[in-house]
Amino acid sequence: MKVTVVGAGAVGASCAEYIAMKNFCSEVVLVDIKEGFAEGKAMDLMQTASLNGFDTKITGTTGDYSKTAGSHVAVITSGIPRKPGMTREELIGINAGIVKDVTENLVKHSPDVIIIVVSNPMDTMAYLVHKTSGLPKNKIIGMGGALDSARFKYRLAEALESPISDVDGMVIAAHSDTGMLPLLSKATRNGVPVTEFLDEEKQKYVIEETKVGGATLTKLLGTSAWYAPGAAVSVMVQAIACDQKKMIPCSLMLDGEYGESDICLGVPAIIGANGVEKIVNISLTAEEQAKFAEAAKAVREVNGDLKF
Repeated sequence: MKVTVVGAGAVGASCAEYIAMKNFCSEVVLVDIKEGFAEGKAMDLMQTASLNGFDTKITGTTGDYSKTAGSHVAVITSGIPRKPGMTREELIGINAGIVKDVTENLVKHSPDVIIIVVSNPMDTMAYLVHKTSGLPKNKIIGMGGALDSARFKYRLAEALESPISDVDGMVIAAHSDTGMLPLLSKATRNGVPVTEFLDEEKQKYVIEETKVGGATLTKLLGTSAWYAPGAAVSVMVQAIACDQKKMIPCSLMLDGEYGESDICLGVPAIIGANGVEKIVNISLTAEEQAKFAEAAKAVREVNGDLKF
């Protein structure tokens, strides 16, 4: 089992670290465009192997995709954050060019690869990979829902004053502050609906804090988060590598599911050796369905800025 991570920055390096430490694949390849950067990150991580007890081989390369040949899974973290004065169209144009180029290189050397998209705007970048890669739709997965759900569970445990292992919940729809849909109606503490423990004020707090989870961290850190995104990716890669048939909310190409088509949005899915084994249709309240449709409309507007 060989896994490639494109982009050796904080998120990409965290992906590689968590994947390696779980010891389920033989090799992780880090790719970056900055000379020597991926090689240095790989060497640093390999020097933790004896300390952390893993045997996964980690290698780095500056843009040589031939070293990624035969990858079962590839993770795309490449792209730039939005800078002051930059329009949304400019950001999408730059990141779309990067993601498209990366995708072409990955597929050229690993035609059967399963791609996990992390680059932002994530739902739109996942859609771009669908439209340009030629891969079947079960082999393209956007990471957002896995991370957003982890942040939801963190806020639920905080509000409940409970161990996080007691809590279950998921976030669907768009990977954005306004388009995220934490499913409070489905959230539980050891099988008991959380609405039986939390009053309306605390329920609202959990939802709103979940939706701005990424922005809160950016304000505190001065940059995007990396530990939780890396961990979210490692869970998804492991589900594929070990054929776990795990149900994970992630951004997928929809074909009528949840009333939407020709769009990537976060929905629960069974993830296994074939990538997306099955999209899980869950019942939504009328309010949740309306918010899902609203999120879809916003993502379509962003998708409209793509130039293939």
